Amino acid sequence: MKEDNNHTPAGLQRTMTSRHLFMISLGGVIGTGLFLGSGYTINQAGPGGAVLAYLVGGFLVYLVMLCLGELAIAMPVAGSFQVYASKYIGPGAGFVIGWMYWLNWSVTVGVEFTASGMLMKRWFPDTPIWIWCVVFAVVLFLLNAVSTRSFAESEFLLSSIKVATILLFIIVGAAAMFGLVHIKGTEPAPGLSHFTDNGGLFPNGFAAVFLTMIAVTFSFQGTELIGITAGETKEPHKAIPKAINNTVWRTMFFYVLSMIVLVSLIPWQKAGVIESPFVMVFDGVGIPYAADIMNFVILTAVLSVANSGLYASTRILWAMSGDGMASPSLRKLSKRGVPLNALFVTLAISCLCLLSSFVAEDTVYVWLLSISGMAGLVVWASIPICQYLFRSRFLAEGRPLKDLQYRTPFYPVIPILCFLLCAAVLVSMVFVEDQRMAIYCGVPFMILCYLYYYVRIRPKKDSFSSEFTPENKKLNIHN
Repeated sequence: MKEDNNHTPAGLQRTMTSRHLFMISLGGVIGTGLFLGSGYTINQAGPGGAVLAYLVGGFLVYLVMLCLGELAIAMPVAGSFQVYASKYIGPGAGFVIGWMYWLNWSVTVGVEFTASGMLMKRWFPDTPIWIWCVVFAVVLFLLNAVSTRSFAESEFLLSSIKVATILLFIIVGAAAMFGLVHIKGTEPAPGLSHFTDNGGLFPNGFAAVFLTMIAVTFSFQGTELIGITAGETKEPHKAIPKAINNTVWRTMFFYVLSMIVLVSLIPWQKAGVIESPFVMVFDGVGIPYAADIMNFVILTAVLSVANSGLYASTRILWAMSGDGMASPSLRKLSKRGVPLNALFVTLAISCLCLLSSFVAEDTVYVWLLSISGMAGLVVWASIPICQYLFRSRFLAEGRPLKDLQYRTPFYPVIPILCFLLCAAVLVSMVFVEDQRMAIYCGVPFMILCYLYYYVRIRPKKDSFSSEFTPENKKLNIHN
């Protein structure tokens, strides 16, 4: 079906520009994983281990994005990961990947709601977390339900606030490290002493770095939103490469510098997940209400990720519905081109995070983080596989590489290395007691998805899109 400049074939509107794409992807990354999850990583891996873990995580992200760029520009469709997996690995794999990605972001939205309630405790210590979850769920639902454009503009604003704040934090924190700004509890100026004191760079051993990688990769998840937004982006062949380069390198800049500042100002033993390490730093600054301002900014950052998560999960659910892999009712669009039914379902599942107000929130938070991290890594691992198979088929058809407007470099080294790193991080979860919950939940979920597909979905041949029939095997490249 032919596309025009403003609409996709199925009715989604191409209203996002390059600036929206960049900020949405960046907004999906800079949130709970950095502002709260970094405390867990510092506590477990130590100062040197935390910085190294985020460097390795950033490298893995870069590999994933290099693979995704080729696919997203060749085939800019909503629900991209599920479509790619269905076409190049198999419809059963596409079914599992689609639902794993939906699970990833649905749980992530729950994590962000939990985090927002934890942050609100600073100002309203006696108010239950679940009340704030409901309030923020309603607000984000409205932002997503109005139109794609309203979502994009709100995300651009929220992401701009937190990017500016992180830059300010890095500047103030660096000044405090060397005594230019006084922070309570850092007499004399710590400099880089925390890298060598109290056990040194790796107080819990080098293996601790490996065992924190699931939390680190959770922090970086969101960069792949570029693939989801491709179906609603103007001129994706121009916007996507620019967004990939900007997002990856600026994310590395924000994360690594922030981690260096944090571990320089906070002893690794004091970091955790109940209070943001960023707020801990600003609590000691002599600027009036600095910690409260920082807490507010972190709150906007957390809601920004939840906003992006709702968008991503509803689009993947909408795309699966069109391929016969979810209820047809989820395919329905509002007059403004928003899949409202998919939005309702996703938000309902995400609100299960209210359980955290009845169970120890720090434990539940780590469980949710691990489940989301595992689901996201499974999707990440599918991207290099799809890129490898896509390129192989492309070359087998005798088509010249110059026909690809974006090419993953160093093929096939990049996709193979990317897959192996994703697999290694997934294996590491088996050795971490707090993260085994993700294995207990994630593996049975994947098995059930496969069984359901082969028992209920596969027999209904007419439920699949003609895109996957034997008559249409040739690559469909959008130029």
